[in-house]
Amino acid sequence: MFIIGKLFYVEVISSDFLQEKAIDQWTRELPVKASRGKILSSNGTVLAASSPSYAVFVRTRSIKNTEKVASVLSKIFDLDRDALLEKLSNSSSSEITVARQVDKQTVAKLSEHDLDGVYYSVDNSRVYPYDEVLSSVIGYTASDGAGLSGLEKYYDKYLKGVDGEILYEADLVGADLEGKTPSYTESADGLNIVTNIDLEIQLIVESVLKKVVTKYSPKGCSAIVLEPSTGKILAMANLPSFDLNNVPRDDMETLNALSRNGLVVDSYEPGSTFKIFTSIANISEYLKGNLNAKSLDYIYPNSRFRAVAGGKIKCWSTHEKGKHANQTLSDALNNSCNPCFTDIALSLGKETMYEYLSAFNFGSVTGVDFMGETTGMVIPVGAVTDGDLARIAFGQSIAITPIQLAAAVAAAVNGGDYYSPYLVGEIRAQDGETVEIFTPKLLRKAVDEDASKILAAYLEKVVSEGSGKQAYIEGYKVAGKTATAQKY
Repeated sequence: MFIIGKLFYVEVISSDFLQEKAIDQWTRELPVKASRGKILSSNGTVLAASSPSYAVFVRTRSIKNTEKVASVLSKIFDLDRDALLEKLSNSSSSEITVARQVDKQTVAKLSEHDLDGVYYSVDNSRVYPYDEVLSSVIGYTASDGAGLSGLEKYYDKYLKGVDGEILYEADLVGADLEGKTPSYTESADGLNIVTNIDLEIQLIVESVLKKVVTKYSPKGCSAIVLEPSTGKILAMANLPSFDLNNVPRDDMETLNALSRNGLVVDSYEPGSTFKIFTSIANISEYLKGNLNAKSLDYIYPNSRFRAVAGGKIKCWSTHEKGKHANQTLSDALNNSCNPCFTDIALSLGKETMYEYLSAFNFGSVTGVDFMGETTGMVIPVGAVTDGDLARIAFGQSIAITPIQLAAAVAAAVNGGDYYSPYLVGEIRAQDGETVEIFTPKLLRKAVDEDASKILAAYLEKVVSEGSGKQAYIEGYKVAGKTATAQKY
């Protein structure tokens, strides 16, 4: 009974496992690399693709003349002959990788020598037709093709495909058997990802940023173009950048700095752009009938400064006395006058203000499809002081990411709908068949449509009459808000 039970265990219960171990012992495999999927713009332009190449391997136990193999390989691949000879002579390693991403001409030269124990298999090299464009967004891959940053990493499970293999029969020590009959398992190519990036807009954005760099020599500059009604990211750029076809892998500090997408992973005090949210909090509460909210035609008194919690909050333009009398909320936005927004925040109170911080998702990630998104920094409501609240009103004592700001402003002016921003709209097979579609993701209703319309009209005046005049375009409705952030 014991023997019958053991036989049943071996033949039935463990049969698959033991068969795999047996096959693994008497075969050796060469990988057949799957072609990595493409990354495309919204109109199908290729932003990243794979070019056929080869990987070269050596089975040390199948070598008949180790010195000859070392000499030929070191010459073809510009390797240290003695170091390679030492590796090839080490019988503890049954297989070593000599080179990856080898071109066809080099493999043809290698084939002329007909070296025992030397094999090559299809590999893939990543190619980026637009060099530096979208470098911190697309990201780059490792030498084995795995995504290391950006979309290459975030969508790696779609892009990488499934590798195949060629199996050779081998003896106990791994040497090929005479008359071996190799078997072939086909690879499955990766899927293509179609981004929401409008390449024409992206190229314009990068061109403008390059002009900024030339004119002002900043440490860095960046821009996001977001479709307010959907959350689609149409362009995203950071300078300085790097050439994706020539990744500086030998200088990791530089590479990490250049490949860092600060629009998603870095937070900062936003300054006066935050007055947008203080304004809409007041507008929304006034429309709801909250008596603590200022009326829309309320005239703010002398607003050169405010004394708050033992300190003094000044306006940036204290030398222009005329700008600090008889201001409505719309005027205060035009002039970007700090004390007016301090009045609003203190009047509404921290609980109400924090409801709007939450409604516009500050202190939380937006959910953008990108690695490393940070939440920013918001003082817990239980710890915030009047001094903190007064400064939060005009964008200090709070830190946000640029993608948070873009998504929140979009919600403030699109009718109040907060959409999670996203870079990729579709997954496609190599034959063009759609595998998966990503649709706009509405997280919440941040404010009512009436409040949003009023704010949008105010922000149009900021551009047509106020501090944002340089953004005015004749014949177009342009809304905006200027800001200067303090960096400590």
